[in-house]
Amino acid sequence: MAAAELTPGGAPAPAGRIALLISDVDGTLVDPDKAVTPATVAAVRRLGEAGIGFSIVSSRPPRGLSGLIGQLGLALPLGGFNGGTIFRPDQSVVSALTVPEPAARTTLETLRRFGADVWVFADNQWLTMDPDGPYVPLERHTVGFEPTIVGDFGPYLGRAGKIVGSSRDFDLLARCEAELRGLLGGSAIAARSQRYYLDINHPEADKGHAVGRIAAAAGVDPAEVAVIGDAANDVPMFKAAGLSIAMGNAIDEVKALAHFTTAGNDADGFAQAVDRLLLPRRPKAE
Repeated sequence: MAAAELTPGGAPAPAGRIALLISDVDGTLVDPDKAVTPATVAAVRRLGEAGIGFSIVSSRPPRGLSGLIGQLGLALPLGGFNGGTIFRPDQSVVSALTVPEPAARTTLETLRRFGADVWVFADNQWLTMDPDGPYVPLERHTVGFEPTIVGDFGPYLGRAGKIVGSSRDFDLLARCEAELRGLLGGSAIAARSQRYYLDINHPEADKGHAVGRIAAAAGVDPAEVAVIGDAANDVPMFKAAGLSIAMGNAIDEVKALAHFTTAGNDADGFAQAVDRLLLPRRPKAE
């Protein structure tokens, strides 16, 4: 693990104990190749030994998190679709929020107008009209299952857990994000989970929502929750938790809101944060 120094973020760090860590996945928990490193597995084990609970919230669909559940021995509820679906490790659903259909149709029209490749996640499937889209191979590797090819998204738009626009033109996608936010108003959330992915979710489906639900299931006060992430869609959970940690590869907005910045996901920054920030704040034995 790299010996990069932890640096203070943009907010004063609380001194209290931490009883639960909730982590983003891509860009945070996994390395750039989407793999969980041995250092990360060992860090999660040390959390459990210290009496600190652990869960994850991701933009991935629940089905795309099944491998991590087994690798890390997750026991608490976790969040998919940016917190829109809260589910148990056995994949049984606690609660699910779908994109309102009018917002879904506005999203589809706007993404197409900007020339983004569109995916719809519905009915436990990843739906695409273009199996040769530029980011299909990456998403296949990330979620671990094949897309379903359809000729029309229309029949699924009333049941979409998430809609994604992807593009190699990052500036174009940023402009699309800004326009969609204006068009959607409060009817849905549009936020990038990566520079190349623009996610559209139900208006209450954010990672802050998931932090509250998971903390309640664990019997932990939100003030005793730590979160760690890297992207714009992680901002709501930074605002909902007691301690926030940005990855070294995080965008500037996330680093400015974090209490600390750790090393990047190419240098086992997750494990570094666990050992140097969270284990010293473990709950005291009764």
